[in-house]
Amino acid sequence: MKKHDYEALILRMESYLECWKQLHHFMTIARTKKFSQDDENQFLELKSIITQEFEILMATLDCGTISRDEVHALLASGPSIRFLSELNEGALRNIESQWHKLFISFQAILGQLKVRQQQAATSKLKGWFGRKAA
Repeated sequence: MKKHDYEALILRMESYLECWKQLHHFMTIARTKKFSQDDENQFLELKSIITQEFEILMATLDCGTISRDEVHALLASGPSIRFLSELNEGALRNIESQWHKLFISFQAILGQLKVRQQQAATSKLKGWFGRKAA
């Protein structure tokens, strides 16, 4: 894979992780029970983006231990902010725990991409400077 390909994937993954951070923000809003219909609409749109981007990433990368079922189960566990706001504290903590596990796994994938990018850049430099003059 070329350096440019890694850069594009890294940017995509960083953007994806921002979506995961926003998902957690909406969990926090649910806990406060102070949200609007606009928040609900944004929450639904965010879940759509997370689902679609995950499918793109799955098709492009080896996502290791992250399964489609885990991501879909997490997203399905909170169909709306209102639903989340009505959960008891234990159930909401369980969802947050699942979110955290996936978030850390995606961070690990991002780290692996950055390592591969550095290795690709290093091997290209070795190719340029490692040649012997004839």
